Amino acid sequence: MTELRKTIFISDLHLDKNQPQITQHFLTLLHRLDSSVDALYILGDLFEAWIGDDDGVSQYANIITALRTVTQRDISIYFLYGNRDFLVGKQFFRDTGCQLLTDESKIELYGQTVLLMHGDTLCTRDIAYINMRKKLRNRFIQKLFLLLPLSLRRKIASEMREKSRLYTSIAASDIMDVTQDEVLRVMQKHRVSCLIHGHTHKPYFHEFLLQQIPMTRIVLSDWHNGGSMLVWDESGKKEMIKV
Repeated sequence: MTELRKTIFISDLHLDKNQPQITQHFLTLLHRLDSSVDALYILGDLFEAWIGDDDGVSQYANIITALRTVTQRDISIYFLYGNRDFLVGKQFFRDTGCQLLTDESKIELYGQTVLLMHGDTLCTRDIAYINMRKKLRNRFIQKLFLLLPLSLRRKIASEMREKSRLYTSIAASDIMDVTQDEVLRVMQKHRVSCLIHGHTHKPYFHEFLLQQIPMTRIVLSDWHNGGSMLVWDESGKKEMIKV
């Protein structure tokens, strides 16, 4: 019996040298990808931090090699920036063969149009984060940061991660989740009935109606408690599976 074609979606792995078990889960997933897989989509925050290709490509050499091995087998890997790894640059894509997607990317998936996002821009109540995001995504600021010595960039990144942990611990949980109004606005803007995103670390299949049309918002899982992926096969079946 011929195995069904399928596409895999993951996000929020936050790969870090201090969390080797997560890296091993990811390497296991890459090793198991076979010819039935049409594509792997990484929807942001593959890495806990990325402060430039001059640091990341060498630090994560095993990941780079594993990704390249997959793409050389003609399995497409698509990468979408998260809020932790938006400085992944050209060398990473050259070395891995991964293809960069813009946020709010639409794809055709076995006859259905699907919208892909990281998900952070859907959290419109988190005004402090949204304002900070605008500054960090400014290309001029990014270029200045990448010109700094690596040691200084590491120090700045460490301080920013600590501030982020502190903010997350004291901020109300509801403001760090998506707002339904923004979800509806984006889905209407792109005229889609299915949205897949990560960022919130709250995996779930949300079903709702928009002008009497069935809509689906699929939230991907983070990997802090083991690897998890969304598998969508050509029959239309969608399932969250542990790696």
